Amino acid sequence: MIDGYIAYTRARATQAAELAAAVDRLAGSVAELASGGRFAGPGPVFVGIGASLAAACAPVWTLRSRGIHSWRLGAGDHPLPFPPSSHPMFGVSQSGRSAETLAVLETIPFAKRFAVVNVVPSPIADLASALVDLGNIEDSYASTIGFTATVAALGLVADAWHGGRIDDGWSRIGDVVAMIDRDLGPQIRALAPLFAAATSADFVGAGPFVGSAEAAALLFREVARIPSTGMSTRQYLHGSMESAGGGVHVLFGGEREFAAAETLAGAGHPAILVTSEEFDTGLFDPRVHQVRLPALPPAQAAIAQIVVVQVLVEAVAAVRDVVIEEFVFHNNDIKVPGL
Repeated sequence: MIDGYIAYTRARATQAAELAAAVDRLAGSVAELASGGRFAGPGPVFVGIGASLAAACAPVWTLRSRGIHSWRLGAGDHPLPFPPSSHPMFGVSQSGRSAETLAVLETIPFAKRFAVVNVVPSPIADLASALVDLGNIEDSYASTIGFTATVAALGLVADAWHGGRIDDGWSRIGDVVAMIDRDLGPQIRALAPLFAAATSADFVGAGPFVGSAEAAALLFREVARIPSTGMSTRQYLHGSMESAGGGVHVLFGGEREFAAAETLAGAGHPAILVTSEEFDTGLFDPRVHQVRLPALPPAQAAIAQIVVVQVLVEAVAAVRDVVIEEFVFHNNDIKVPGL
């Protein structure tokens, strides 16, 4: 066990209840900041790295769907100081200590510095003029509840920005997570043997679900140690799928992802389709395995999708005899000291 973290299985077991409680807290905090005028004007830029960057994908899609310009940027991918902008900058970091995200925020004028963090106090939290605090939730080292709560926080911000209304479905997101574990868990775990001898895994997502593909690939690298890549459907179709072979392909989306899964399966490659759409399973190639989720707004759907992956990767690690908590590499320059 790594100091400061709880076991993956424990974090997964309590996630539904912890997420429901976190969303209740976060909805009040976000509503208060919105009513105070802090979530108005030009749309937010979310800066993060790793899972935190992936978490911002669906919320950015939500904002853009509302006609609000918004972006997610990889911390460390830009020269500093960051160019002057009318857009507020949100540093997204579960630990509040991500070195690259902190470096960006330090170059932003104080009034435009916002943060979404789990750990308070922390260096990134202390820099922000406005803070969305997850509540120091205990998380696993390969993040589970920390990630889903971050998606929820960003999704609530996206809903509330510039006079928007928080979607009623957020009050039921804990029930969605519990349903996936209870009703779909056996079906999902039964897919683990597909990865027993896999040399790679591709994760592919439609527009708002690119973040799900990115987060899934990261989780499979961390937990099951399978070389994995996450990308958008459109990028995948433009040549990347040509290297299919020896791996498993997981697609998040609808009709186009179904067609891609069928194409892969027709060439002999196993595919998993995670979708809220209904397809005639009689038409499926037997190498296409469908996991059906309820239809949800983008950020809520992204949470449901990554819960499917959390269940799956735990089972895959067991099949491949990998101990989840035993990370191989520990880099000493990606986090700054805590407070």
